[in-house]
Amino acid sequence: MAFLGQLVSKLKACTSGNALIIVATGLPVLIGGAGFAVDTAQWYMWKRELQHAVDQAAYAGAWAMSDPDSEANYALRARQEYDANVQQVSGFDSDPLIALADFGGGSENSVVVSSTATRLLPFSSFLTGEAATVRVRAQATFEGGATYNACLISLREDGTGTDIGGNATIRARCGLAALSCDDDAIVIDGSADVDTDSIATCGTVDSTDPEHEDIIAENVRGLRDAYADLVPPDNPTRRTYNCTGQARNRQASLLPGTYRGIRIACNTTFAPGIYVIDGGELDLTHNATVTGSGVMFVLKNGAELKLGGQGNANAINLTPMTASQFAGTAYASQANELAGILVFEDRNNNATGSHIFNGNSNSLIEGLIYLPDGDLQVNGTANVSAQCLQISAYTINILGGAYLETLCPIDETTEAGTALPRVRMVA
Repeated sequence: MAFLGQLVSKLKACTSGNALIIVATGLPVLIGGAGFAVDTAQWYMWKRELQHAVDQAAYAGAWAMSDPDSEANYALRARQEYDANVQQVSGFDSDPLIALADFGGGSENSVVVSSTATRLLPFSSFLTGEAATVRVRAQATFEGGATYNACLISLREDGTGTDIGGNATIRARCGLAALSCDDDAIVIDGSADVDTDSIATCGTVDSTDPEHEDIIAENVRGLRDAYADLVPPDNPTRRTYNCTGQARNRQASLLPGTYRGIRIACNTTFAPGIYVIDGGELDLTHNATVTGSGVMFVLKNGAELKLGGQGNANAINLTPMTASQFAGTAYASQANELAGILVFEDRNNNATGSHIFNGNSNSLIEGLIYLPDGDLQVNGTANVSAQCLQISAYTINILGGAYLETLCPIDETTEAGTALPRVRMVA
């Protein structure tokens, strides 16, 4: 018995087998951790590749939907992109599900692609007896590109470009546009009556008219000044304005050239051609008849425009030059670009005041009034109807009571720019 007691005491004090016991106890945990790490790495690799594949597929499908010429093939494009990005999971992935879905209040304005990959993993399948499944999904929205034409365009790139005051009436089915990217780029007073087919701006529109909701396009990137690269023509022949005759027979017959201002004082006829107003005013507001067929007025060195508005006796009939009328001039090569411009302001004109438009019902004014450096004010007394009058100005301010009607077909007006298609991943 003494011998057994001594043996037990020696075994109790011996620690040489502790390491073996600890290793034996921890070995399953060590092996399990290693197996879990291997399975997790494999699972992560599958998921990463599969997610990339559905992301690219959603993008491809959305880009296809943004173009009317390819929208019918959106599912095919999505599947092609999916297949091109699947390698590691090829053979145990499911066929991707590709469908259109609503997003952000829109109707079928996004492409959704989902897929799965299922396969046995060495460690997890040993414990669970089941295969691991990876599920992925991607959603991309799309907006189609569009070309915007307009006959009333404000060229200012910040702040409010077009301001239509209370009780003003605008009949311009040919469209409004503003290049400003700020809030309230176009402001339409609640009492104003604006009838148009399109309102586009780089910024936002302040209008409470419910009829405008479906025609307003905001945050349109790509709007531009279609005439920004066009240089105004010159005509160096110096001339002066004079009336001849007496009393009611007073009249002026003008020839193209450069004038230091023209202030109408009698019935005046402009011969076809280019009239450069070198400072001063082009003031056509006198109670007289003004006629000019095939003319262009170029404003420079601070020249200001005052167009019509002193009673019904102030009858103005002005039409722009056609392309054929530039033949034989220094601008024959630019005939197509210059044709149709009635008033062309130099970009460095630096007029101190606003250009004024006070047309009346006896006026017939056609063509483009292009004022890239000037503010145009259409006064409340204006009553203008035209077959095809277009206005592009730095700012356009139409006061309450004004009536402005232009009947240009929208596809024959100035191209304000093209909005590129937009695609973005949302899920």
